[in-house]
Amino acid sequence: MTELTYSSAELMIVNSARLLKDGDVVFVGVGQPNLACNLAKRTHAPNLVMIYEAGVIGAEPERLPLSIGDPTLVSGSLSVVSMYDIFANYLQRGNVDVGFLGGAQIDRYGNINATIVGTDYVHPKVRLPGSGGAQEIAAWANRCYIMTPHQKRRFPEKCDFRTSAGYLDGAGAREEIGLRGKGPIGVVTDIGMLEPDENGEMILTALHPGKTIEAAKANTGWDLKVASQVRVTEPVTKKELKILRKELDPTGIYLKGAG
Repeated sequence: MTELTYSSAELMIVNSARLLKDGDVVFVGVGQPNLACNLAKRTHAPNLVMIYEAGVIGAEPERLPLSIGDPTLVSGSLSVVSMYDIFANYLQRGNVDVGFLGGAQIDRYGNINATIVGTDYVHPKVRLPGSGGAQEIAAWANRCYIMTPHQKRRFPEKCDFRTSAGYLDGAGAREEIGLRGKGPIGVVTDIGMLEPDENGEMILTALHPGKTIEAAKANTGWDLKVASQVRVTEPVTKKELKILRKELDPTGIYLKGAG
C-alpha cells in the first residue's frame, strides 16, 4: 500500500476540519480556514453553517472564494445582511459557535499578534495587516481555533503586540474585562495541537503521526509544558486529500506545496 504524502498545510487543514461539529455556526475567513470548514461540510459536518464577514449567512460556495466579498459566497446562501448585523446581531449575541483565527505570533496565553513585528509601533520591523474582524471574533465567538505552522518565531513567550485576546495574562483575565467567548481552546500546527490548561497557558496535548515532543519544544519560544497524556491524531485519509485537491482547491491557491 502506497503511503500518503501531504503538505504541512494539508495536515493542518484536515486536523482543523475534524474539530468542527455537525450543526456548528462558524465565522469563516478566506484561505486555509475556509478550506477546513468546507472539508468538514463535505465529510462529517454536512449541517455546518458558514458565516462570512461581509454579511453572508449559510454560504454554499460553488468554487473557492478569493475574498470575503467574492460573489460566489452569495449564490445559494440563506441570507445576506450588513457587516454591522453580522458582528452585532450574530457574533456579539453569542450566535457564532466557532471562530477560526491566525496571526504572525501566538504567545504563551493564546494572544494573537497580526499588527506589527517589533516593539516600536510607529517604526516596526514589519507592519502586518492588522485585526480585521479577528479582535471581535476572538472576544465573542463561543470557542476559537488557531491554525499556524509550528515555528519558534510564531510562538514567542509574549506577543510584540496584542491584536486579539487569548487568555491575556492567565486564567480569569478574559472574564475580568467582560469577554464572553471561551477564547482559543485549540491551536492546530503542523506538529500537533496546543490547548489551554487551567491557567490559560497553551500546552502540548497532541502530536501528528511521526512528530515528536522534542520538535514541538524546539519550535516554541517558551518552556512548553506537555500534557500527562499526549494523544496522536488520526492519519490524514485519501478521501480528505481528494476533496481538498480535486474539489476545493484544484489550482493550489492555498494548498501551497501540496503533493
